[in-house]
Amino acid sequence: MGALSSIEELLFGLKQAFDATTDHRLLEASRAGDEAAFAELVQRYRHPITNYIYRLTNDYDLAVDLAQETFLRVYGALARYHTNFAFSTYIYRIATNLAISELRRRKRRRFISLTAFFQPNGDSGDGADFDLTDDRPLPDAKLVASERQRAIARAIASLPEKYRVPLILRDIEERNYEEIAQILHLSEGTVKSRISRARALLREKLRNYL
Repeated sequence: MGALSSIEELLFGLKQAFDATTDHRLLEASRAGDEAAFAELVQRYRHPITNYIYRLTNDYDLAVDLAQETFLRVYGALARYHTNFAFSTYIYRIATNLAISELRRRKRRRFISLTAFFQPNGDSGDGADFDLTDDRPLPDAKLVASERQRAIARAIASLPEKYRVPLILRDIEERNYEEIAQILHLSEGTVKSRISRARALLREKLRNYL
């Protein structure tokens, strides 16, 4: 079992190295004015970046818009990109910064909204507690699984930003700790600590449901 795991890790590492090399070739061609090369980069990362931003923001239309903005920023900075780290790290960093900026703008708007301010239950959005308990009977296993996925997504979306982002990068996007640290400009120790805390918060939120 251990040998199989080591082989899988080796193959995964080789694939990442190959992808990184291909990304850099496409970037160099894009710098030289090859629009087809940049189009291939967009095709390669469009869906992963859109899905990632959607998981951060829980808003698909916004995710599409921010993914487009991400590629516009990459294109505008082609001349300044350095190949001393992976392009995937670079583009995820841009997407993360855009998503976090939008989340913070929305949070500020909620704070100054009189409607939200005077809500009787004091619901403030991000990080708020919510009740996942639902006693209604579910007709089949497929529906149960679907509702469970929605519950997990809601729980993740309710996490504070500093825990939500590294958790998604690690447990959903499957990025390693070093890359997450580079994306978020944090130490690996801080990344590991925040992911551990995020998992604990998630377990607590889902305790009654799961």
